[in-house]
Amino acid sequence: MNSFVKGTLILIVAAFFGECLEFLINMILARELGEGGLGHYMTILPTIFLIVLLASFELPVSVSKLIAEKDDQYHRSMIGHAVRLTIIFTSVLLLLAAVIFPFLSVFNAYHPMLKWIVYLLIPVISFSSIARGFFMGKQLMGKIAFSHFLRRIVQLLLLAAVYQLFEFDRPTAILIAFCTLAGSELVVFIYLTHLFIVQYQQLKKAPGVNVNRKQVQRQLMAVSVPTTSLRIFHALTHAVQPFLIKGALLQAGMSADMATEHFGMLAGVAMTIGFFPAFIAHSFLIILIPTVSKANANEETAKLQKLLMQVMLMTFLYGIPAVTLFYFMAEPLTNLFFQSTSASYYLQLLWPYFLFHFFVMPMQAYLIGLGLIKDASIHTVWATAVSFLLIYFLGRMPGLQMDGVIIGMNTGSVLLTMLHYLTICKKIGITWTGKHAVTIRH
Repeated sequence: MNSFVKGTLILIVAAFFGECLEFLINMILARELGEGGLGHYMTILPTIFLIVLLASFELPVSVSKLIAEKDDQYHRSMIGHAVRLTIIFTSVLLLLAAVIFPFLSVFNAYHPMLKWIVYLLIPVISFSSIARGFFMGKQLMGKIAFSHFLRRIVQLLLLAAVYQLFEFDRPTAILIAFCTLAGSELVVFIYLTHLFIVQYQQLKKAPGVNVNRKQVQRQLMAVSVPTTSLRIFHALTHAVQPFLIKGALLQAGMSADMATEHFGMLAGVAMTIGFFPAFIAHSFLIILIPTVSKANANEETAKLQKLLMQVMLMTFLYGIPAVTLFYFMAEPLTNLFFQSTSASYYLQLLWPYFLFHFFVMPMQAYLIGLGLIKDASIHTVWATAVSFLLIYFLGRMPGLQMDGVIIGMNTGSVLLTMLHYLTICKKIGITWTGKHAVTIRH
């Protein structure tokens, strides 16, 4: 069994159990917070993910790409430079956050401690990102897989224990939910940091070659800056999306409370269920970045072509049955959260959104590995612009409301997938004549 297949299987198995735990976590949150509380939780979550993204500076991607492309003798020096860069970046980010956080109005509707819980997450995420990138680049996927599982099991146990033992008002209950999220990240940080220190000590014992500090930092920044910009744009749009959707629904005639509840059913129930199989796509993303980077660096065009077709086929094999199941079993699945016909209806309408996103994630990894991050960014901007325009103009129509919102979401997903796929095919020498793919031999 080659390293790609083995690593993918390890990630998929661990991610499956992790997603099962995530499903249980969201069920607990839905029952403890209620429809309105879940809507508030899901509204602030994209903003927190944006801050977490800034803290990571996409180091898992840039470090893994650099490690995969270089021989072992260069790794010790490169990691040392990466750690120093992270210390500087994290210090600056902490200072900026300390100044900006007190004035962020998005936190005003939540417990005052929430912003400082997020503040403490910044260094935890930053330094664990180096370890993630190192293990990804070395294709030690067992450690990455276990860290994902560990995060979920710790969060689930904390949630179950705290909510079982104590009663809270809604603002405090939402704060507790985020505290358990932060606690799980801290446990994963300790786990990954310990393993990373052990690996680094082994690197120090082996003969190594020093790499120019500026060269390493330039290579890291060449990947981290555009990838972070792409992720920031993605996170910003996800942070704006709840307010855009609720704003459109208000103009369509819904009350504020009703709009929040419908968004909670969309994001907290329908999307939680629909994205359940995305752990497979995410596993592909993790393993493909170093694999594609190495094959591209070695100019192994045939390998890149074959790998793309394999990934697309595997995505079809799990994606089609998954969305079919969600469509026909929507009501019993959504009833695990709420007795709501709206949630099941949304799950059925969103099947194109879920299916095409299963393809987007591995293709985004391909674009990063091929050095086409700029193309990925342009595609995302166009697809998001089209999606948001449709969400707003169709969602504000009294006759469509949430139907119009979902049409916009589906359209953006399909457009993004097509743009990614055509760009990858052009780069690695795959064209289309009639209905059959033809590989161009070099």
